Amino acid sequence: MAGAADGREMFAITRVPRTIALVLAGAAMSMSGLVMQLITQNRFVEPTTTGTTEWAGLGLIAVMVLFPGASLMARMGAAIGAAFLGTLVFFAFLRQVRLRSSLIVPIIGMMLGAVVSSVSTFIALQFDALQILGVWFAGSFTSILKGQYEILWIVALVVVAVFIAADRFTVAGLGEEVATTVGVDYQKVVLLGTGLIAIATGVVTVVVGALPFLGLIVPNIVSLVRGDDLRSNLPWVCLLGIAIVTACDLLGRLIIMPFEVPVSLILGIVGAVVFVGLLLRQRARG
Repeated sequence: MAGAADGREMFAITRVPRTIALVLAGAAMSMSGLVMQLITQNRFVEPTTTGTTEWAGLGLIAVMVLFPGASLMARMGAAIGAAFLGTLVFFAFLRQVRLRSSLIVPIIGMMLGAVVSSVSTFIALQFDALQILGVWFAGSFTSILKGQYEILWIVALVVVAVFIAADRFTVAGLGEEVATTVGVDYQKVVLLGTGLIAIATGVVTVVVGALPFLGLIVPNIVSLVRGDDLRSNLPWVCLLGIAIVTACDLLGRLIIMPFEVPVSLILGIVGAVVFVGLLLRQRARG
């Protein structure tokens, strides 16, 4: 009986929080990729191909250096603020530069992210915090326990907000001129989308770490199968995002049992293959 009680307690402390974290993180990052693709009118962008995740990491390392005893909420706020600023910088760059190919946009985003990441690495080296930075970016659900994951419920509000504002994001995805013609404030919709993306990216980065390419894989697969009806695609984007993260997590736990491979490593490999496949498909279509 004591063993059964211990088992139930362990299940409540580790398994339930881990499962909830998988669901929330998978749904939120998939939604973030979908919203970002609508705003930029580009199917190849998502938080890890636009530098948003790297900006969140810069915010994290900055607050840890300046305020070593900062609370989890303070770190989360810094990550969200930096992610919001970095996403605005990326969007501002796109508005100022006319790019002939949509393939150049994610390349520029990844270059910007690499620059920001190098700044974070330099700061971490100077203050002997490189190991902490590595742990943050090694997206994994291994350390998710009761009392440490509850902040992820914030991203559930992001998912709800995306559902509510789906029609506005759809109109904004048609361009500023069309949105203004039908009476939608394009700038406010872009700011709303940027804020939701920053919140989701910041919270997931603080609690779980980076989940690369998830926001790229999921919306494109759903779009290929079901077309571009945003509102009807939203539930499928959430479900597929959850399924992919769960599958990668299970695979990571099986490859080198009893140890675990970070989810971010498996997602990075799968996402890179899908990304290259999308690029080749786009090239074949001219």
